[in-house]
Amino acid sequence: MMKRRGFLVLISLALIATVIAGCGGQKPAEQKPAEQKPAEPAKPAEPAEIKIGVVAPLTGDVATFGASTKNGAELAVKQVNDKGGVLGKKIVLVMEDDKNQPTETAAAVQKLITQDKVVAVVGSVASKCTLAGAPIAQANKVVMISGTSTNEKVTQVGDYVFRACFIDPFQGAVGAKFAFENLKAKSAACLFDVTNDYTKGLAEEFKKNFEKLGGKIVEYQTYNVGDQDFKPQLTKIKAKNPEVLYLSDYYNTVGLIAKQAREMGIKAALLGGDGWDSADLTKIGGPAIEGGYFSNHYSKDAKNPEAVEFLAAYTAAYKADPDALAALAYDATMILVDGMKRAGKIDSTAIKDALHQTKDFKAVSGNITIDPATRNPIKSATILKVQGGKFAFEAIVNP
Repeated sequence: MMKRRGFLVLISLALIATVIAGCGGQKPAEQKPAEQKPAEPAKPAEPAEIKIGVVAPLTGDVATFGASTKNGAELAVKQVNDKGGVLGKKIVLVMEDDKNQPTETAAAVQKLITQDKVVAVVGSVASKCTLAGAPIAQANKVVMISGTSTNEKVTQVGDYVFRACFIDPFQGAVGAKFAFENLKAKSAACLFDVTNDYTKGLAEEFKKNFEKLGGKIVEYQTYNVGDQDFKPQLTKIKAKNPEVLYLSDYYNTVGLIAKQAREMGIKAALLGGDGWDSADLTKIGGPAIEGGYFSNHYSKDAKNPEAVEFLAAYTAAYKADPDALAALAYDATMILVDGMKRAGKIDSTAIKDALHQTKDFKAVSGNITIDPATRNPIKSATILKVQGGKFAFEAIVNP
Protein backbone atom coordinates (compact mmCIF):
# COMPACT_ATOMS: atom_id res chain seq x y z
CA MET A 1 0.00 0.00 0.00
CA MET A 2 2.80 2.40 0.96
CA LYS A 3 4.69 1.49 -2.19
CA ARG A 4 1.59 2.22 -4.25
CA ARG A 5 1.12 5.61 -2.57
CA GLY A 6 4.77 6.47 -3.14
CA PHE A 7 4.46 5.58 -6.77
CA LEU A 8 1.37 7.81 -7.14
CA VAL A 9 3.16 10.69 -5.47
CA LEU A 10 6.09 10.39 -7.89
CA ILE A 11 3.72 10.42 -10.86
CA SER A 12 1.92 13.48 -9.48
CA LEU A 13 5.18 15.34 -8.97
CA ALA A 14 6.26 14.51 -12.51
CA LEU A 15 2.98 15.81 -13.89
CA ILE A 16 3.28 19.05 -11.88
CA ALA A 17 6.83 19.58 -13.17
CA THR A 18 5.66 19.09 -16.71
CA VAL A 19 2.86 21.65 -16.28
CA ILE A 20 5.23 24.16 -14.64
CA ALA A 21 7.73 23.74 -17.44
CA GLY A 22 4.97 24.27 -20.04
CA CYS A 23 3.52 27.34 -18.33
CA GLY A 24 6.55 29.34 -17.35
CA GLY A 25 9.66 27.37 -17.07
CA GLN A 26 10.58 27.96 -20.72
CA LYS A 27 9.27 30.69 -22.95
CA PRO A 28 8.02 29.65 -26.34
CA ALA A 29 9.98 30.93 -29.35
CA GLU A 30 8.77 34.36 -30.41
CA GLN A 31 7.42 34.64 -33.97
CA LYS A 32 9.09 37.32 -36.07
CA PRO A 33 6.74 39.55 -37.99
CA ALA A 34 6.73 38.92 -41.72
CA GLU A 35 9.18 41.13 -43.62
CA GLN A 36 7.46 43.98 -45.44
CA LYS A 37 8.90 45.15 -48.77
CA PRO A 38 9.32 48.91 -49.03
CA ALA A 39 6.45 50.45 -50.97
CA GLU A 40 7.30 51.30 -54.56
CA PRO A 41 6.95 54.99 -55.33
CA ALA A 42 3.69 55.67 -57.06
CA LYS A 43 4.12 56.35 -60.74
CA PRO A 44 2.87 59.81 -61.65
CA ALA A 45 -0.39 59.57 -63.48
CA GLU A 46 -0.11 60.51 -67.13
CA PRO A 47 -1.88 63.79 -67.80
CA ALA A 48 -5.21 63.52 -69.53
CA GLU A 49 -4.14 66.22 -71.97
CA ILE A 50 -0.99 67.33 -73.77
CA LYS A 51 0.11 70.91 -73.19
CA ILE A 52 2.02 72.66 -75.96
CA GLY A 53 3.27 76.21 -75.53
CA VAL A 54 3.10 78.81 -78.28
CA VAL A 55 5.22 81.96 -78.09
CA ALA A 56 4.45 84.75 -80.57
CA PRO A 57 4.28 88.56 -80.80
CA LEU A 58 0.56 88.98 -80.21
CA THR A 59 1.23 92.67 -79.54
CA GLY A 60 4.07 95.00 -80.50
CA ASP A 61 5.61 96.10 -83.77
CA VAL A 62 4.90 92.89 -85.74
CA ALA A 63 1.59 91.90 -84.16
CA THR A 64 0.19 90.64 -87.48
CA PHE A 65 2.90 87.96 -87.40
CA GLY A 66 1.68 86.90 -83.98
CA ALA A 67 -1.95 86.78 -85.04
CA SER A 68 -1.11 84.59 -88.04
CA THR A 69 1.06 82.28 -85.92
CA LYS A 70 -1.70 81.90 -83.34
CA ASN A 71 -4.27 81.14 -86.02
CA GLY A 72 -2.09 78.55 -87.75
CA ALA A 73 -1.23 76.70 -84.53
CA GLU A 74 -4.82 76.74 -83.31
CA LEU A 75 -6.15 75.43 -86.62
CA ALA A 76 -3.65 72.55 -86.56
CA VAL A 77 -4.59 71.60 -83.00
CA LYS A 78 -8.31 71.77 -83.73
CA GLN A 79 -7.92 69.42 -86.67
CA VAL A 80 -5.78 67.00 -84.63
CA ASN A 81 -8.20 67.03 -81.69
CA ASP A 82 -11.21 66.54 -83.98
CA LYS A 83 -9.55 63.31 -85.13
CA GLY A 84 -8.99 62.00 -81.60
CA GLY A 85 -5.88 63.87 -80.52
CA VAL A 86 -2.44 62.30 -80.09
CA LEU A 87 -2.10 58.86 -78.50
CA GLY A 88 -5.66 59.20 -77.26
CA LYS A 89 -5.06 62.58 -75.59
CA LYS A 90 -6.31 66.03 -76.50
CA ILE A 91 -3.83 68.85 -77.14
CA VAL A 92 -4.17 72.11 -75.25
CA LEU A 93 -2.30 75.21 -76.43
CA VAL A 94 -0.88 77.62 -73.87
CA MET A 95 -0.31 81.00 -75.56
CA GLU A 96 2.32 83.54 -74.50
CA ASP A 97 2.89 87.02 -75.98
CA ASP A 98 6.56 87.99 -76.30
CA LYS A 99 5.86 91.39 -77.95
CA ASN A 100 8.78 90.68 -80.33
CA GLN A 101 11.19 91.37 -77.47
CA PRO A 102 13.87 88.78 -76.60
CA THR A 103 13.64 89.34 -72.84
CA GLU A 104 9.91 88.65 -73.02
CA THR A 105 10.56 85.48 -75.03
CA ALA A 106 12.98 84.16 -72.42
CA ALA A 107 10.48 84.82 -69.63
CA ALA A 108 7.66 83.22 -71.62
CA VAL A 109 9.60 80.03 -72.39
CA GLN A 110 10.71 79.75 -68.76
CA LYS A 111 7.09 80.06 -67.57
CA LEU A 112 5.76 77.57 -70.09
CA ILE A 113 8.31 74.95 -69.04
CA THR A 114 8.47 75.41 -65.27
CA GLN A 115 4.92 76.49 -64.46
CA ASP A 116 2.69 75.26 -67.26
CA LYS A 117 4.68 72.03 -67.72
CA VAL A 118 4.37 72.01 -71.50
CA VAL A 119 5.94 69.09 -73.38
CA ALA A 120 7.09 71.30 -76.27
CA VAL A 121 7.15 74.91 -77.44
CA VAL A 122 6.16 76.26 -80.87
CA GLY A 123 7.84 79.60 -81.60
CA SER A 124 8.90 82.22 -81.49
CA VAL A 125 8.56 84.17 -84.73
CA ALA A 126 11.59 86.46 -85.01
CA SER A 127 15.05 84.91 -84.87
CA LYS A 128 16.24 87.37 -82.22
CA CYS A 129 13.44 86.18 -79.94
CA THR A 130 13.85 82.47 -80.60
CA LEU A 131 17.57 82.82 -79.90
CA ALA A 132 16.65 84.13 -76.44
CA GLY A 133 14.24 81.30 -75.67
CA ALA A 134 16.03 78.35 -77.27
CA PRO A 135 18.82 78.04 -74.65
CA ILE A 136 16.17 77.71 -71.92
CA ALA A 137 14.36 74.97 -73.82
CA GLN A 138 17.65 73.19 -74.52
CA ALA A 139 18.77 73.37 -70.87
CA ASN A 140 15.45 71.86 -69.76
CA LYS A 141 15.47 69.26 -72.55
CA VAL A 142 12.17 70.46 -73.94
CA VAL A 143 11.61 70.45 -77.70
CA MET A 144 11.26 73.88 -79.31
CA ILE A 145 10.27 74.28 -82.96
CA SER A 146 9.97 77.63 -84.70
CA GLY A 147 7.91 78.02 -87.82
CA THR A 148 9.65 81.17 -89.01
CA SER A 149 13.02 81.90 -87.33
CA THR A 150 15.41 81.79 -90.27
CA ASN A 151 18.71 82.82 -88.65
CA GLU A 152 21.08 79.86 -88.95
CA LYS A 153 22.21 80.20 -85.31
CA VAL A 154 18.78 79.21 -83.97
CA THR A 155 19.12 75.44 -84.31
CA GLN A 156 22.81 75.59 -83.44
CA VAL A 157 21.70 76.15 -79.83
CA GLY A 158 21.20 72.41 -79.38
CA ASP A 159 19.58 69.15 -80.39
CA TYR A 160 16.16 70.01 -78.91
CA VAL A 161 15.72 73.03 -81.21
CA PHE A 162 14.12 72.68 -84.67
CA ARG A 163 12.47 74.83 -87.34
CA ALA A 164 9.97 74.44 -90.19
CA CYS A 165 11.41 77.21 -92.40
CA PHE A 166 14.50 77.53 -94.56
CA ILE A 167 17.43 79.54 -93.18
CA ASP A 168 18.82 82.97 -94.03
CA PRO A 169 21.82 81.76 -96.04
CA PHE A 170 19.40 79.83 -98.25
CA GLN A 171 16.95 82.72 -98.50
CA GLY A 172 19.71 85.24 -99.25
CA ALA A 173 21.08 82.95 -101.95
CA VAL A 174 17.61 82.54 -103.46
CA GLY A 175 17.11 86.32 -103.55
CA ALA A 176 20.49 86.83 -105.21
CA LYS A 177 19.81 84.14 -107.80
CA PHE A 178 16.37 85.57 -108.59
CA ALA A 179 17.81 89.09 -108.98
CA PHE A 180 20.65 87.96 -111.22
CA GLU A 181 18.93 85.30 -113.33
CA ASN A 182 15.24 86.24 -113.36
CA LEU A 183 15.48 90.03 -113.17
CA LYS A 184 18.74 90.06 -115.17
CA ALA A 185 20.19 92.60 -112.72
CA LYS A 186 23.94 93.20 -112.65
CA SER A 187 23.98 95.84 -109.89
CA ALA A 188 22.26 95.99 -106.51
CA ALA A 189 22.24 97.94 -103.23
CA CYS A 190 21.39 96.71 -99.73
CA LEU A 191 19.71 98.69 -96.94
CA PHE A 192 19.09 96.97 -93.61
CA ASP A 193 18.81 97.22 -89.81
CA VAL A 194 22.30 96.50 -88.51
CA THR A 195 20.97 95.73 -85.00
CA ASN A 196 18.77 92.82 -86.11
CA ASP A 197 20.30 89.36 -86.71
CA TYR A 198 17.59 88.54 -89.24
CA THR A 199 17.94 91.62 -91.46
CA LYS A 200 21.72 91.65 -91.17
CA GLY A 201 22.04 87.95 -92.01
CA LEU A 202 19.83 88.23 -95.09
CA ALA A 203 21.72 91.22 -96.43
CA GLU A 204 25.09 89.54 -95.89
CA GLU A 205 24.01 86.41 -97.72
CA PHE A 206 22.41 88.35 -100.57
CA LYS A 207 25.61 90.37 -101.04
CA LYS A 208 27.87 87.32 -100.92
CA ASN A 209 25.82 85.29 -103.38
CA PHE A 210 25.05 88.17 -105.76
CA GLU A 211 28.75 88.91 -106.06
CA LYS A 212 29.53 85.22 -106.49
CA LEU A 213 27.15 85.11 -109.46
CA GLY A 214 28.94 88.08 -111.06
CA GLY A 215 26.79 90.97 -109.85
CA LYS A 216 28.06 94.11 -108.13
CA ILE A 217 26.88 95.58 -104.83
CA VAL A 218 27.15 99.33 -105.40
CA GLU A 219 25.97 100.44 -101.93
CA TYR A 220 25.71 98.61 -98.60
CA GLN A 221 23.85 100.90 -96.20
CA THR A 222 22.56 100.34 -92.66
CA TYR A 223 20.24 101.95 -90.10
CA ASN A 224 19.17 101.25 -86.51
CA VAL A 225 15.95 99.80 -85.17
CA GLY A 226 13.27 102.45 -84.77
CA ASP A 227 14.65 104.78 -87.46
CA GLN A 228 11.97 106.52 -89.52
CA ASP A 229 14.01 108.70 -91.88
CA PHE A 230 16.04 106.79 -94.47
CA LYS A 231 16.77 109.68 -96.85
CA PRO A 232 20.50 109.97 -96.02
CA GLN A 233 21.10 106.32 -96.97
CA LEU A 234 18.73 106.49 -99.94
CA THR A 235 20.53 109.57 -101.28
CA LYS A 236 23.77 107.56 -101.50
CA ILE A 237 21.93 104.65 -103.09
CA LYS A 238 20.22 106.85 -105.68
CA ALA A 239 23.59 108.26 -106.76
CA LYS A 240 24.74 104.73 -107.72
CA ASN A 241 21.51 103.92 -109.64
CA PRO A 242 21.29 100.18 -108.77
CA GLU A 243 18.97 97.90 -110.70
CA VAL A 244 17.83 96.17 -107.48
CA LEU A 245 17.38 97.50 -103.93
CA TYR A 246 17.46 94.64 -101.42
CA LEU A 247 15.39 95.45 -98.30
CA SER A 248 15.65 92.65 -95.75
CA ASP A 249 13.58 94.18 -92.93
CA TYR A 250 10.00 93.48 -91.83
CA TYR A 251 6.91 94.81 -93.60
CA ASN A 252 6.41 97.86 -91.36
CA THR A 253 9.86 99.30 -92.07
CA VAL A 254 10.01 98.13 -95.69
CA GLY A 255 6.79 99.99 -96.44
CA LEU A 256 8.27 103.24 -95.13
CA ILE A 257 11.54 102.79 -97.05
CA ALA A 258 9.67 102.00 -100.26
CA LYS A 259 7.64 105.22 -100.03
CA GLN A 260 10.71 107.35 -99.37
CA ALA A 261 12.69 105.62 -102.14
CA ARG A 262 9.99 106.23 -104.76
CA GLU A 263 9.47 109.82 -103.61
CA MET A 264 13.20 110.40 -104.19
CA GLY A 265 12.98 108.95 -107.69
CA ILE A 266 14.73 105.63 -107.11
CA LYS A 267 13.61 103.26 -109.88
CA ALA A 268 15.31 100.05 -108.70
CA ALA A 269 13.28 96.85 -108.41
CA LEU A 270 12.54 96.26 -104.71
CA LEU A 271 13.41 92.82 -103.38
CA GLY A 272 13.38 91.30 -99.90
CA GLY A 273 12.75 88.32 -97.66
CA ASP A 274 9.88 86.67 -95.85
CA GLY A 275 9.62 89.55 -93.37
CA TRP A 276 7.57 91.34 -96.03
CA ASP A 277 4.75 88.84 -95.68
CA SER A 278 1.93 90.83 -94.11
CA ALA A 279 -1.23 92.40 -95.46
CA ASP A 280 -0.05 95.59 -93.77
CA LEU A 281 2.87 95.84 -96.22
CA THR A 282 0.62 97.27 -98.93
CA LYS A 283 -1.29 99.41 -96.43
CA ILE A 284 1.95 101.08 -95.34
CA GLY A 285 3.80 101.09 -98.67
CA GLY A 286 0.84 101.74 -100.94
CA PRO A 287 1.70 102.14 -104.64
CA ALA A 288 5.41 102.44 -103.78
CA ILE A 289 5.68 98.74 -102.96
CA GLU A 290 3.81 97.61 -106.08
CA GLY A 291 5.96 95.39 -108.30
CA GLY A 292 8.27 94.41 -105.42
CA TYR A 293 9.38 90.79 -104.95
CA PHE A 294 10.16 88.74 -101.87
CA SER A 295 11.24 85.22 -101.09
CA ASN A 296 8.79 83.23 -99.03
CA HIS A 297 7.91 79.78 -97.77
CA TYR A 298 4.35 79.52 -99.05
CA SER A 299 1.91 80.81 -101.61
CA LYS A 300 -1.84 80.52 -101.31
CA ASP A 301 -1.74 79.65 -105.01
CA ALA A 302 0.21 76.46 -104.28
CA LYS A 303 -1.49 73.35 -105.69
CA ASN A 304 -0.22 70.55 -103.46
CA PRO A 305 -3.17 68.84 -101.67
CA GLU A 306 -2.00 69.92 -98.21
CA ALA A 307 -1.89 73.58 -99.27
CA VAL A 308 -5.28 73.41 -100.97
CA GLU A 309 -6.92 71.84 -97.90
CA PHE A 310 -5.19 74.29 -95.56
CA LEU A 311 -6.35 77.29 -97.60
CA ALA A 312 -9.97 76.10 -97.49
CA ALA A 313 -9.90 75.35 -93.75
CA TYR A 314 -8.14 78.61 -92.86
CA THR A 315 -10.43 80.87 -94.88
CA ALA A 316 -13.47 79.10 -93.44
CA ALA A 317 -12.21 79.57 -89.89
CA TYR A 318 -10.82 83.11 -90.09
CA LYS A 319 -12.54 84.67 -93.14
CA ALA A 320 -9.15 85.72 -94.54
CA ASP A 321 -6.40 84.27 -96.69
CA PRO A 322 -3.50 82.73 -94.78
CA ASP A 323 0.00 84.15 -95.07
CA ALA A 324 3.27 82.26 -94.75
CA LEU A 325 3.37 82.91 -91.00
CA ALA A 326 0.10 81.03 -90.57
CA ALA A 327 1.18 78.21 -92.89
CA LEU A 328 4.53 77.75 -91.14
CA ALA A 329 2.99 77.81 -87.65
CA TYR A 330 0.55 75.17 -88.89
CA ASP A 331 3.43 73.13 -90.35
CA ALA A 332 5.56 73.44 -87.21
CA THR A 333 2.68 72.23 -85.06
CA MET A 334 1.90 69.34 -87.39
CA ILE A 335 5.58 68.30 -87.57
CA LEU A 336 5.59 68.25 -83.76
CA VAL A 337 2.41 66.16 -83.67
CA ASP A 338 3.90 63.74 -86.20
CA GLY A 339 6.98 63.42 -83.99
CA MET A 340 4.81 62.66 -80.95
CA LYS A 341 2.94 59.95 -82.81
CA ARG A 342 6.14 58.32 -84.02
CA ALA A 343 7.70 58.59 -80.56
CA GLY A 344 4.79 56.56 -79.20
CA LYS A 345 4.83 58.42 -75.88
CA ILE A 346 4.69 61.93 -74.56
CA ASP A 347 8.33 62.22 -73.59
CA SER A 348 10.43 65.14 -74.78
CA THR A 349 13.57 63.09 -75.42
CA ALA A 350 11.62 60.52 -77.43
CA ILE A 351 9.89 63.31 -79.35
CA LYS A 352 13.24 64.96 -80.04
CA ASP A 353 14.66 61.69 -81.37
CA ALA A 354 11.62 61.19 -83.60
CA LEU A 355 11.86 64.72 -85.02
CA HIS A 356 15.46 64.05 -86.01
CA GLN A 357 14.10 61.28 -88.24
CA THR A 358 11.43 63.39 -89.99
CA LYS A 359 11.55 62.50 -93.67
CA ASP A 360 9.38 63.55 -96.61
CA PHE A 361 6.70 65.00 -94.32
CA LYS A 362 3.91 66.37 -96.49
CA ALA A 363 3.51 69.91 -95.18
CA VAL A 364 1.52 72.88 -96.43
CA SER A 365 4.74 74.65 -97.43
CA GLY A 366 6.02 71.60 -99.31
CA ASN A 367 7.58 68.24 -98.50
CA ILE A 368 9.95 68.53 -95.55
CA THR A 369 12.89 66.39 -94.51
CA ILE A 370 14.72 67.43 -91.36
CA ASP A 371 18.49 67.34 -91.64
CA PRO A 372 19.37 65.41 -88.44
CA ALA A 373 22.72 67.18 -88.15
CA THR A 374 21.35 70.74 -88.32
CA ARG A 375 17.64 70.25 -87.55
CA ASN A 376 16.85 72.48 -90.53
CA PRO A 377 14.32 71.49 -93.20
CA ILE A 378 15.38 70.70 -96.74
CA LYS A 379 12.92 72.55 -99.02
CA SER A 380 12.65 75.03 -101.89
CA ALA A 381 11.66 78.71 -101.79
CA THR A 382 8.81 80.63 -103.40
CA ILE A 383 9.11 84.12 -104.91
CA LEU A 384 6.02 86.31 -104.60
CA LYS A 385 5.27 89.59 -106.41
CA VAL A 386 3.29 92.48 -104.95
CA GLN A 387 0.61 92.96 -107.53
CA GLY A 388 -2.66 94.85 -107.15
CA GLY A 389 -2.19 95.01 -103.40
CA LYS A 390 -1.90 91.21 -103.22
CA PHE A 391 0.94 88.70 -103.27
CA ALA A 392 1.00 86.73 -106.51
CA PHE A 393 3.07 83.63 -107.17
CA GLU A 394 6.10 84.44 -109.33
CA ALA A 395 8.55 81.53 -109.22
CA ILE A 396 10.04 78.57 -107.38
CA VAL A 397 13.78 78.98 -106.81
CA ASN A 398 16.44 76.58 -105.60
CA PRO A 399 19.97 77.88 -105.03
